[in-house]
Amino acid sequence: MAAIDEEGAGSGIPCVDPLGDPFLRTRFALPARPDTFLRRQRLVNHLDQALLTPLTMVNGAAGSGKTLLVADWAAGLGQPVAWLTNDSADQRRGVFWAYLLQALRVSGVPVPAEVGFPADASRVDHTLLARLAAGLSGRDRPAIVVLDEYDRVTDPEIADQLEFVLHHAGPGMRLLIVTRTEPLLPLHRYRAAGDLTEIRDAELAFTPEEASELLEVHGLSLPVDAAASLVDRTRGWAAGLRLCALAAQESPDPVVYLKEFEAGRSTVADYLLAEVLKRQTEETQDLLLRVSVLKRFCPDLANALTGRTDAEPILAELHRENAFVEDLGHSWYRLHPLFGEILRAHLRVRSPGLEPELHRSAAQWLRHSGSLQETLAHGAAAGDWEFTARALVEDLAIGQLFTGLSSDGLDELFSRMGPEATSAATDLVRAARDLSQCDLDRGLVHLHHAEEALAADMPDLAAAQLSRALLEALVARLTGSPVRAEKAAEIAEEWRHEVPAHLVDKHPELAALLLTHLGATRLWAGRFEDARAALTTVAGSTGGASTALPREESLCHLALIDYLDGWIGRAERKALEAATDTERFGLSRPSASGMGRLVLAAVAVDRNELAQAQALLDEAAESRPPREDPVMAAGRAMVTARLLLARGNPRAALEASGPAVAADVLSPWAEGHAALVASAAHLAEGRPETAARVLRQAPDGQPACAVEAARVQLAVGDPGAALDMLDGLHTEGRTGPAVTVRATLVRAQAAQAAGDVDTARRLVAQALFKARRERLRRPFLEAGPWVRRLMESAPLQELSAGWLTAAASRPGEPPRPEPAPSSVVVEELSARELDVLRRLAQMMSTEEIAADLFVSVNTVKTHLKSVYRKLAVNRRGEAVRRARELRLL
Repeated sequence: MAAIDEEGAGSGIPCVDPLGDPFLRTRFALPARPDTFLRRQRLVNHLDQALLTPLTMVNGAAGSGKTLLVADWAAGLGQPVAWLTNDSADQRRGVFWAYLLQALRVSGVPVPAEVGFPADASRVDHTLLARLAAGLSGRDRPAIVVLDEYDRVTDPEIADQLEFVLHHAGPGMRLLIVTRTEPLLPLHRYRAAGDLTEIRDAELAFTPEEASELLEVHGLSLPVDAAASLVDRTRGWAAGLRLCALAAQESPDPVVYLKEFEAGRSTVADYLLAEVLKRQTEETQDLLLRVSVLKRFCPDLANALTGRTDAEPILAELHRENAFVEDLGHSWYRLHPLFGEILRAHLRVRSPGLEPELHRSAAQWLRHSGSLQETLAHGAAAGDWEFTARALVEDLAIGQLFTGLSSDGLDELFSRMGPEATSAATDLVRAARDLSQCDLDRGLVHLHHAEEALAADMPDLAAAQLSRALLEALVARLTGSPVRAEKAAEIAEEWRHEVPAHLVDKHPELAALLLTHLGATRLWAGRFEDARAALTTVAGSTGGASTALPREESLCHLALIDYLDGWIGRAERKALEAATDTERFGLSRPSASGMGRLVLAAVAVDRNELAQAQALLDEAAESRPPREDPVMAAGRAMVTARLLLARGNPRAALEASGPAVAADVLSPWAEGHAALVASAAHLAEGRPETAARVLRQAPDGQPACAVEAARVQLAVGDPGAALDMLDGLHTEGRTGPAVTVRATLVRAQAAQAAGDVDTARRLVAQALFKARRERLRRPFLEAGPWVRRLMESAPLQELSAGWLTAAASRPGEPPRPEPAPSSVVVEELSARELDVLRRLAQMMSTEEIAADLFVSVNTVKTHLKSVYRKLAVNRRGEAVRRARELRLL
């Protein structure tokens, strides 16, 4: 081969080709790093392992920063690096090896003279490869060889030859391959032997912190959280971040540009279209543009959009080439989000009007083979609202508008549905959206329209009728109509057997919601046992996240039933348990949490924890829906009035006790509790006759009203009538301490008035014993001065010490001063606050307490604030010390 240098002069340097083509010096040069290059030490540290393994592969997409990373690392090594940038223009084997040998020589690595140069540009002699491997194997220090843009080397024979040299060179050679695609080398063998260092796309991606540093290098300041949004959009793609930074420098408001730039009209788009899209064949370009409307896709779905059958090999090759097509596993793919944005913008320019048709085709394919959420999204994007609403209804998924799991997304999606879409399915969806927002009037109109159109319009009648039954049950709950609720339950039972079993199993939230509405309506009607049966079925279900909200609502209603029956401890436990699932799944729970807080507030009033009760009422008000169902409205009125009464404001309590509740039927317990508050208010203002008259108008069968009526009879001076009322009251079994303790105190007051002090003390002792476990304080505070005088005796002090009054002296201790009436504890710690306090004493962190109690960290912090306030302390240690002084621990 003639000796011609790069300028064509005879200098003794061989040419790359026997025909006289000179070496291109630029292919041996380390790429220059721009001034804005950011060294990322984590990647440099990883690359240092290349000195310890025979083979290193840096594999990433175009613009991922792989070449500059390796060039920066090589420049900082302090030892020669043979660098070769490959060229796709000439793939001949002899040319490749001529360049590689010259790269070694240029870097200063001595190549034995007997190795020579390839005599033929199209082939290389095996003897040359063997001599090269032998020469490298004898080196004291390994030769470091970098092959950049190795994806341009497509000849499998070259890969085999390179592997031969690498294997036989042993520790004398370290090979680094920089590539966009998986090289044709036996990587599995090197990987299994621990002889391969790998850096791939995921590791090359910038972190938010690195992106923020990169922007600073470009003279831009962006907080890490804002940088995180940019990283999320670009997936940390190096070229995308740099191009965005350069464009932002030219913008009048760089920060706004980085947050809101239009991907389709940017230098990023120019780069990706040139470097990725236009390098593909026409068929591949068409496929990429069409699948850009999809968040994810498989070959069959891609074929449905292209009308061809070649998607599978094309997608596999695009992924192998790192062409911004990501493999999700199980033959599903997705586009890099920024690439997808750019392709969609390009699609609108290149094929106007095609995008809606692609969405429609995708929706139809997904309806039979994919997920419902994707079906709905593409149906909506196509503007085909009848198809989209029908898909939701026929899938029996209308309950998802109420469960919190995907309700916000569905509500937002169908908010774009215009009035021109008219069918049974669209009206059912409109009714569901209106009712989910407690818009009863509009919901009823759409429900009526759906009912009229149903028989003629819906081929899958059973799913639609079952969906209608759910909405009818919700209407019944909102209107307090037990007859309508039972009718809806009958309709649901009739049609449930006509729906495919797999759909019923797929959507357990529908049955859970229906039973919750039925139970709430029965509760309103005062049919507690029937209500308990329906609600317990839901509360005990295990439907996962889809039924978490109905389970919470059912537990909260069961807690209210316990409270109304007088079991405040049970009520508290159920209300606290109710939030466990929704906290675990991170669901928003406006109405359910409101009911739970109302029950807890009612319990706090009975325990005389008035500040806690007010805080819980305020929290419940924050989640108050636009229209409350009658149970919630009556519960709120009841708790508010009782709190005002406990604070000594009977006039305000009277005004708050009976707000108008729009319902088809009156509720006996709601009427009864309104009468209770009104009676107590009149009694507090010295009008016992008026109090008695109010109670006579209360519904029958209300034990709490009967006890209050007996107390009023004592106030008017008729203890005989009072005792007769109590004797006719059957409180065993269902009725709890909140009622029975008050009944016992009325008997004690009657005995005290009759001069039978011993009986009065015995009855007060019974009341204290029953009330102590529940920490039920209000009955004793409402009873009046007579009970405090009786409680000055030592036995009653022992029963009341520590939870109702200040603690009594222990045996062997000097007697403590007798407690004055003012020593009654105003606010005691709740059961959950005591749980938190006990764990605080065990030196557990806030996070550990939350995990141990299965609640959120914010819930623990709320309890801690309340504990500090009640104990009048500011720190953890002070709280524990004060609790021990009060014998709470």
